[in-house]
Formats: sequence, structure tokens, C-alpha cells
Amino acid sequence: MLATDFSPLRFSTCGVRERERLQMWREQFGRALLRADIEPLALPFYVEAELRALPGVRVIKSASSAMHFQRTRALISDADDSIGIIVSKDCTASQRGRAVTLSAGDSVAILSQEPADVTFVEGPRLTMFVPRALLTRRTSNVDDLTLRLIPHRSEALRLLLRYLKLFETSSELRDAVVSHVHDLMALALTEHAPLGESDLGAIAAARLSEALDCIAARFQDPDLSLMKVAESMRISPRYLQGLLAKAGKSFTAHVNELRLQRVFMLLTEKGEHKRISDVALAAGFSDISHFNRLFRSRFGDTPKGVRADARNGSTYAGPMKER
Repeated sequence: MLATDFSPLRFSTCGVRERERLQMWREQFGRALLRADIEPLALPFYVEAELRALPGVRVIKSASSAMHFQRTRALISDADDSIGIIVSKDCTASQRGRAVTLSAGDSVAILSQEPADVTFVEGPRLTMFVPRALLTRRTSNVDDLTLRLIPHRSEALRLLLRYLKLFETSSELRDAVVSHVHDLMALALTEHAPLGESDLGAIAAARLSEALDCIAARFQDPDLSLMKVAESMRISPRYLQGLLAKAGKSFTAHVNELRLQRVFMLLTEKGEHKRISDVALAAGFSDISHFNRLFRSRFGDTPKGVRADARNGSTYAGPMKER
């Protein structure tokens, strides 16, 4: 269940004969990992799942045919004391005599050491488990927060789901990432007002991750600005500027780096014959003279020289590390 490098464990019914799938999935995944019994609600039965686990957090991404999960007292007798968050569509969960139905993107928390029933329609879902003790340090009456609908519009839930991708970052950051996940999960469980421009480490880290994703998706837009990114995130430009500064690079420097890397890749790509100015414009640069200065400073050669070396088959170590 645990991997020091957080490498994924993948499970699949693909390649398993249809009549053997359910039994295999019940034993290897349902009872061994989830401590739950599984009943198919539609045929053919299929599941694809990926598990990532570290001390303090387990994340399962899966997609399957419609099915019903049941955790009985017999099955949970040796289960760990965790709280699980389910994010799914058209899912119904019940525990402690209460039931809740999720629409697309909604979430709900359930206790691992108590009986529960969950019914899923066909489609993707995400389940995350965190030790109960780590959440009780962050919020009171955590048991009372289970089976409370967490709507998809919850800001804390949105930040939590975006932040989960940082599990794939360098190992030295994982302790901080796991702690931030615990904070964001606690915030999602409680009914808070909008998080605003909080200095809480978890929120700032999640917002920084969101900002970098936004910039990476839009850097080729020549009109991209700090103001536009901040507006899309519903935060102030000053707050966003502060987040980027703490990460060690200004908005302009980060955008220019992405654009320069894009140009370099295209110039050294086989079969690329566009004019250098057109390549620079396509990457988001609007001032060619400024682009040429930045490129030479960044890579130690002109765009024309880099392209010529690539065409002549000269070995090049690649772009120098960012400063």
C-alpha cells in the first residue's frame, strides 16, 4: 500500500476473461484494499484503477461500470481508522442511518471503521483516504462532518483536487504536500466562508499550483497578463504577484521561460521550416527584437544558430537550467 517514491499501482480487468473479472476484483481490490464487497449493477463488468499511497494519504482514481460497494462490520474489523472522501457523479452513499446523493463533482466523506453503502453509476471517480487522527487535529467533531455533502462549488474542494497533482513532485517536498492536503481536506469538510487571499500555507500552495497551471495553459497568448490570470482565479493581482515571488520568479519571467522553451523545442524539431519570427510569434512573443535578446541570454546562442546546429546534427546538451 505504501511506496516511498509514490509510484502508482495500477489495477485493471482488461485482459481478464469476463466471467473471472468480478471474483478477481472482489478479492484483489475490494476485500484486500478497500475492505468492501462489490456487486455489479450492469454488464459487462469492468474497472480501471490507479492507486498512489504515502504515509498519511492514499489516492485512488478509477473508472468502472455501475456497481455497489458495501462495507460490513466483518469486512472492516481490521480496517485502518481513516476518513475517505469520494468525488463522483450520481453516487449515493449511506452511513449511520443517513444518505446523500452526489451530482457531478460533488464530494462526501465516510468513516472507514463503520459500515457503509455506496452505489456508483458508470464513469470516473476519485477516492482519498486520510488517517482520522490527522484530521481531528485540524477540525473539531470530525465524525459529525461525515455524510455531509461537499458541493463541487466548494473552493476548498476545488483547490484540494487541483493540488493533488503535486504528489508527483520531488520527494523532498512530499511531507509539506501531504500536510497541505490534510489542511485542505479539513477545510473542505467544514462549512467555511470563501477562503479569500489567505496566508495559510495549504491555500497559498494550492493557489500557486493553480496559477502555474493557468500560465502553462495560456502562455502562448501574447495578451496574457498578471491581471487576466488573477481575474480567472478570482484573486487580486497583488496577491498573485506575491505567490509567484515566493516561488522565486516573477510573472513575466515565468511566462518568458515557457515561451523560450517552446521556441527552442520547435527550432530543434526535425521537419520544422517556419520562419524564426513566425515561431516566436506563435509562442507568444510580440516583439521580435526583445525575443532575440531574451533567447541569446537564455541559451547562449541566436535562434538561427541553434536551428543551424540542430540541422547539422550537432550535439547540444539542451537548454541550460533556469536561473
